[in-house]
Amino acid sequence: MKKLLLFSVALLGFTFLSNAQDISNNALGLRLGDSNGVGAEISYQHALGSNNRLEVDLGWRDGKNYDGFKLAGLYQWVWNIDGGFNWYAGVGGGLGSFGYDDNNGNDYNDTFVFAAGDIGIEYNFDIPLLISLDFRPEIGFGNETYDNNDLDFDIALGIRYQF
Repeated sequence: MKKLLLFSVALLGFTFLSNAQDISNNALGLRLGDSNGVGAEISYQHALGSNNRLEVDLGWRDGKNYDGFKLAGLYQWVWNIDGGFNWYAGVGGGLGSFGYDDNNGNDYNDTFVFAAGDIGIEYNFDIPLLISLDFRPEIGFGNETYDNNDLDFDIALGIRYQF
């Protein structure tokens, strides 16, 4: 417990003392990737200050026998590295749902919630374009029959227009 308290104080102090580049007020684009390597999300970021923001992502999957969605919300802290590069870390969670038909007349459906962390690096171009690469571990809380109560590792490439 003492180590956790010291780590929290150090992290909070680092957050206030770090020299952050102003981030754009809004960014809208795509986040491409998923824990199985395939997927797309519409991604929106809104600045809450000079070095923190809220990110909301809506992902969907649709196939012959499968459909689903996942909505994630993350609070992120952003730190400037140098020359347009930033790194960021955040916490959040979300909600997901899916349906699956096994071609034998059986339909399977589940809704689940998850907690997520986020860490990544981004580059701000001189034009209003932002590209990022992030790692988002997610802990799901759903029906174990459908494997929604485990740890997933989501890696994705983000491309966003800043305004």
